[in-house]
Amino acid sequence: MGFGVLGVFLGLLLEVSTHGPHAVPRTSWRHQDLDLMEFSEPGIFNYSTLLLSEKRDALYVGAREAIFELSKKNVTVRNNKVQWTVAENPMMMCTLKGKSKERDCLNYIRVLQVVDEERLYVCGTHAFQPQCDYLNLADFSLDGRPEDGRGKCSFDPSQSFTTVMVDGELYSGTAYNFLGSEPIISRYSPYQSLLRTEYSTSWLNEPSFVFADVIREGRNRAYGEDDKIYYFFTEVSVEYEFFGKLLIPRVARVCKGDLGGQRTLQKKWTSFLKAKLVCSMPELNFVFNVVHDVFILKESDWRETVIYGVFTSQWGNVGLSAVCAYNMTAVEDVFSKGKYMQKATVEQSHTKWVRYNGITPFPRPGACINNLMRQQNISSSLHLPDKTLQFVKDHPLLEDPVLPIGNGPRLITKDVNYTQIVVERVRALDGNIYDVIFTGTDKGVLHKSVVFEGDVHIVEETQLLKNSEPIKNLVLSSETRSLYAGSDSGVVQSPTAFCGRYPSCNDCVLARDPYCAWDSHTAACVNIFDASGQQPGNLIQSLNGDADKCPSVSGLSQKDYQHVTVKPGSSVELPCLVPSNLAQVMWKSNGSVLTEASRFQLIGENGLLIYSVAPEDQGHYECWSVEWAPAAGKNFSRLLAGYVLTLDLPPGAPQQAGHVTTTLGSQETSSTHATEGNGKTDRAPLTSAFAPPSFTASVLFTSPPQTDSSLTLPPSSTIKFQSKQHFPPSSNAPRPDSQDPAAEYLQHNNSIALLFLFLLFFLLFLAALAYNCYMQYLPAPCLRMRAALLGSHKSAHQPEYRACEAGLMEASATEKINMTAQPTQNGSQTTQNLRALRDTGYETEPECGNGRIPSHGFGDDSPSQEKPFDVDCESQPIEFADADEPYC
Repeated sequence: MGFGVLGVFLGLLLEVSTHGPHAVPRTSWRHQDLDLMEFSEPGIFNYSTLLLSEKRDALYVGAREAIFELSKKNVTVRNNKVQWTVAENPMMMCTLKGKSKERDCLNYIRVLQVVDEERLYVCGTHAFQPQCDYLNLADFSLDGRPEDGRGKCSFDPSQSFTTVMVDGELYSGTAYNFLGSEPIISRYSPYQSLLRTEYSTSWLNEPSFVFADVIREGRNRAYGEDDKIYYFFTEVSVEYEFFGKLLIPRVARVCKGDLGGQRTLQKKWTSFLKAKLVCSMPELNFVFNVVHDVFILKESDWRETVIYGVFTSQWGNVGLSAVCAYNMTAVEDVFSKGKYMQKATVEQSHTKWVRYNGITPFPRPGACINNLMRQQNISSSLHLPDKTLQFVKDHPLLEDPVLPIGNGPRLITKDVNYTQIVVERVRALDGNIYDVIFTGTDKGVLHKSVVFEGDVHIVEETQLLKNSEPIKNLVLSSETRSLYAGSDSGVVQSPTAFCGRYPSCNDCVLARDPYCAWDSHTAACVNIFDASGQQPGNLIQSLNGDADKCPSVSGLSQKDYQHVTVKPGSSVELPCLVPSNLAQVMWKSNGSVLTEASRFQLIGENGLLIYSVAPEDQGHYECWSVEWAPAAGKNFSRLLAGYVLTLDLPPGAPQQAGHVTTTLGSQETSSTHATEGNGKTDRAPLTSAFAPPSFTASVLFTSPPQTDSSLTLPPSSTIKFQSKQHFPPSSNAPRPDSQDPAAEYLQHNNSIALLFLFLLFFLLFLAALAYNCYMQYLPAPCLRMRAALLGSHKSAHQPEYRACEAGLMEASATEKINMTAQPTQNGSQTTQNLRALRDTGYETEPECGNGRIPSHGFGDDSPSQEKPFDVDCESQPIEFADADEPYC
């Protein structure tokens, strides 16, 4: 059963990875082409903890054994630094536990939280003995009175955990012991006692925490409910049966005012509940079951808050990442109205979770204290009845899942693993507000996407980090319009938009970037937040990518074309860089579109490559970019480059086409030009430049030219250079002008493939036939053929041939041979038969015979032709091996 489920699941993975939807960034920016600000110091690594302070204009960075204060406007400026190292004794204890002294037994700063305007609360792994301390911002120094960091910070620097500071109280999700086998969600408060979860797999089953934050109820508390803290993590499923550990993304909730129970759940959460987060492709029944990071896009009213998360599959070979968004109201409905699940013993061996269909106690288990409870004299969790507390202790899991907006992912990418996410809402020039999503990958790349009418368009991808390493933290500043990425090697600051890098209005508008607009007054693409003083009529922006709003510009004139002169027979490359990954390249030669019918011309991602330039290759070449804007429903094309190609011929020398001398009449010359209707370019069949010059120099073509479409690729589908060689089409087979070149190309390739396949099987058949004949597996006709072929090469030391000959001679002597008493009468005939026998290739020497033949006959004087083994005893006596004297 388990293997069957595994087979079905692997088939589903193949289907998803092959046919699953994915998006492509329109523009790609390389790290060396951008002016990014970076910070790092020699000998210090793991800049993975970031805290942005808008009030102090500072970015606080927690690294390995160091804490930095950087300028928010320019991270290359370091304002302060403090070291926090590990003493000798803790490091020795860490090494005795089997940890690496150079890697594990150091102090990795994992917690940076604001306590008040003057202090930060910082925690570090401290050689697998977590410690916390207060950092004074006035002089940027530690108090020097470390506290126990168990339950606040992780022991292992590579272990996932999360913390959030709410009104001076630290809420965390991490492991409480050295081995990491006791996960807890806890609250540490200077005013109240510790509050945590139960040590039970029903509550937490091997969780991997990623994010936690508070959702304020707001001023208008209609029901008088408390603020809530939400945790996001991935844990091993307890409600599903699977052949392995099935991971499930979760969202859990606790109430800020929770004080624990009076008798049941003392110093434990009385409001802890958890539910499943769903991020899947319903059309393929595929689920993204691992959440890596979450960002909560908050609004003044919590009902308008949206939760964004990045997900991948538990099985990484799928290569897909997804971004799902959830309404806060949907999350709240699940916690306030969802059905509970309970344990049920099945067949006395397995514990299964099923829906609880009984009566739910009042007040509702896991609910925060509200006005209705206060009317029942329940003003805190200490007043909750034991029946409610016992129920929430046994039923922390909700059955109803949290479904995403649109019942599916906002964004799906292929061969990309997202690690971090931040989101910002931007008001564009059309007055609408758009969600701009920034996602970091495990290769140091940043994707920027915009949500437009339910669909997501990836505006650009930026290589933030020099090295291909994961982005471990991502922070967004709305004031400076900057992004801060933390990694193992350093911190990188990047603007939220690169508007100035778009050279034309078409590029600026087709980018569909809410930050960017084309300024017709300055003829430049500008950031709308930097150009707030400009007249609104001067700025052109269209989030659906309608480039028709751009002013018409004159294209390249032929005098602006670049002149290229090459020698006959050489190759030339015409460069053409396309700024958009979504655009297709279209090349024109003398007004005709180059397609796969254009021989010796390959369209690459950087230009057009022409092999063995011939006289008919001369002329004008144009590189066009054709980009489809789905939201606008239009195609936009523009001329990117133009060239004039000419041959450098010596004075008075005949024209040569590569290494071939061609003679073309008027009719043949006219056939080399392409018609505008079908977009094909016909050329004389030139010998490939890869052929030896001594052979091709003497070839003279007198037949009409023919078109060979096997050496070119369609511009709509070829991005990289691909060199393919095929047989040229027959000159006797006419080609209909109405036939599609692509269909003809495929049909041509199929015919060649079938021919090769037939020849291969025929050769295999001949080889098998020869082998069986050689090994004597086939009947007498094959043996005779074999003897005729190999008779002159026989030698006496081949035992298999002698054995075959001896058997034949013995059978013939027993059944067919009839010797008379007068051997002389048949001497001549016997001699002829013996010669005929020898001509067959079988050995008839005396030592190979069956012994002496008796002189008396068998009563049948048959003709000599029926006695192939008649023997002349006088001319060739035959003896038995064990005979004393011959019979003859």
